[in-house]
Amino acid sequence: MMANAALPALDLKKILAAAQLPALPQSAIRLLGLSQDPDNGPAEFAVPVESDPGLAGQVLRFVNSSYFGFSHEISNVRLAISLVGVRTIKNFALWSAVFSLMPNPKCGPFDLRSLWQDSLRRALLARAVGKLLGMKEAEEPFAAALLQDMAIPLLAKEAPEAYARLLQARDQGKVRFSTLEKHYFGWTHAEAAGRMARQWNLPEAFSVLIENHTQVECRSIQTEGDRARLAVAVSALLPASHDLRWFECGRFDACCDVVYSPGRPTPSDLLAQVDREYAAFAPTLKLPCPSRSLVDMYDAEHAVAAAGG
Repeated sequence: MMANAALPALDLKKILAAAQLPALPQSAIRLLGLSQDPDNGPAEFAVPVESDPGLAGQVLRFVNSSYFGFSHEISNVRLAISLVGVRTIKNFALWSAVFSLMPNPKCGPFDLRSLWQDSLRRALLARAVGKLLGMKEAEEPFAAALLQDMAIPLLAKEAPEAYARLLQARDQGKVRFSTLEKHYFGWTHAEAAGRMARQWNLPEAFSVLIENHTQVECRSIQTEGDRARLAVAVSALLPASHDLRWFECGRFDACCDVVYSPGRPTPSDLLAQVDREYAAFAPTLKLPCPSRSLVDMYDAEHAVAAAGG
């Protein structure tokens, strides 16, 4: 913790009220509404996308990216949705909307671009873990992992001095950011993100996934909800792209012991998959690749452990 570093008490409710959380774009709201009815398909989802030229262009760039690898260019929104699925398009539109609303505060070492890099890597890992756990639909943990840290930019904007000190105090990941928040404020950015999700009327189960992403529970994976929560929580154990060490690598390995069984990919294989998918996905979102891959960080941490460090 931070020695001799008293921080002011921060009221989460007042901070979020002062931040004046902007409304989601109407196209994203309509897509979320459509997703509540399983009978709605590509034809219904194409209407709000096509009514928003900016979103339509983003969706087509996304579907034509190397991430999907279609052999022919897709120029029709309805066909694009048919090919990749309504959940994938809904979640892409949701993240694009949230991405556009987040401020970029001047707050110590905070960097919004790095935050989104980390969020995309965590989302890809959450999806992969969800599939390994046998989830029928791994897009929900993907989207929840994408948005798990969405409150941090708003909190850093409203309380820049306090958050600058917390960002320094996490000491390259030696101390969990949420641990520091809980110690000094009595709440975490995960709780703040859950409140934001509810203000936007996102589905309650989805809000809970975001709200609980810091709670790693590796024992109970009996239900689809258990699997989704574990997938998102495991993703939160990944290091930040600017960290020099991966101090939670041991906890990641412990969770992988639950996820894996003989014949399945190793944790290193899983991280290599995330690195490859990130490289294919990121250009669509205009995100650069981190300077160090997850595999490099994983291997380096195990080398340190083997050397007794």
